[in-house]
Amino acid sequence: MLDSNTHTTKIMNTRKLKNRWLIAASAVGIHISIGSVYAYSVMTNPVKDIFDVEGSVIKWAFKIAILLLGLSAAFLGRWVEKVGPKRSGTAAGLFYGIGILGSGLAVQLESLPLFYLCYGVIGGIGLGLGYITPVSTLVKWFPDKRGLATGMAIMGFGFAALLFGPIMQALFDAVGVSTAFYILGAIYMVMILMSASYMEKPPQDYMPKGFGPGEGNRVKADMANISANEALRTTRFYYIWIMMFINISCGIAVIAAASPMMQEKLNYSPMEAAAIVGLIGVFNGLGRILWSSLSDYFGRANTYILFFAFQILAFYFLPRISMELTFLVILFLVITMYGGGFATLPAFLGDLFGTKQLGAIHGMVLTAWALAGVVGPTIYDVVKKTTGSLDTTLGVFAGLFVVALIVSLLMKRKVVKAYKEMENKVSLAKT
Repeated sequence: MLDSNTHTTKIMNTRKLKNRWLIAASAVGIHISIGSVYAYSVMTNPVKDIFDVEGSVIKWAFKIAILLLGLSAAFLGRWVEKVGPKRSGTAAGLFYGIGILGSGLAVQLESLPLFYLCYGVIGGIGLGLGYITPVSTLVKWFPDKRGLATGMAIMGFGFAALLFGPIMQALFDAVGVSTAFYILGAIYMVMILMSASYMEKPPQDYMPKGFGPGEGNRVKADMANISANEALRTTRFYYIWIMMFINISCGIAVIAAASPMMQEKLNYSPMEAAAIVGLIGVFNGLGRILWSSLSDYFGRANTYILFFAFQILAFYFLPRISMELTFLVILFLVITMYGGGFATLPAFLGDLFGTKQLGAIHGMVLTAWALAGVVGPTIYDVVKKTTGSLDTTLGVFAGLFVVALIVSLLMKRKVVKAYKEMENKVSLAKT
């Protein structure tokens, strides 16, 4: 009788289980909303005209938002794991929505400090919470397709500017800047709150259909299942931090310099270069789903090794290429790898550290993003100004990728060693 009741309970629990693909769709909804931050350049001119300041002054709100994204992801990661994705996703929607609504009030009152506070600080906290909440949840729901699942969500972050950029501009023209912020803030808040309402963790030791005990398919075991504090005591944490820092620094630098570089090397007009910059956003998004999905088959360590080996050559030869098609193909491939590095990261962290406190670990690694966003463009500007040479400038980044390649090879060796040790333990246990 006990066995029958237990069996009935299991069936009921199975029926109550949410659809993991709808969980993934909810994650995309959150990331598309917060990814609108990438369309910040659309609002720069309208906002600076109202405050009567230079565009560089207005851009500080964006820099503060990205800084707070990294910091809030790092410091609130443990809280995200503790309270679950529904509550942390709801908090993300409230912070980001209120941040954008408050930005509208700041514009209406013409208060620049209030704009920094609302868009940069409050909105930035929403960005950090909204970024790590969905991906840490998806890694748990998709142990068999981690790269594909996290790639879908983070692809939404990359593509958001293509969706919301034109919407922002249309609203600015139709209803004015402050009203546009009010409308956008309401849209973002509703989208994130609705998406968060469906989010939840899977049951303990969840496996998708076909991967349970005796069902034939098997998911490769994680190297460990440890806490964030324990992860900080491992060398592989610092390996992945360095890899991400270099990939992001170099990627952001080339994105920031893409337009003048094409005008210099391909003799493009500013308008032609601007059109290519728009395509960069497309390839940034495509790279996130492409490379993260392929990493499920190639292996995460191998994917990063490919990224760095290719980009050593790309950054060295790119300023020496005058053939338009070759130049653009290499540039777009570099951009896909920049985006792919973000999307492959959560799945790789799951492989390396398990899912026990994945959100917290992911948040700590994202401090590399906060720092790289400042360091990458600064290195580019300083070297370019000092040497006056694009060849030398990109050569410096090629050298950084050599460092990243060495670190990724060390990571690969550590991963192989760890899995061999796991196999040996299993073999000894069987004997």
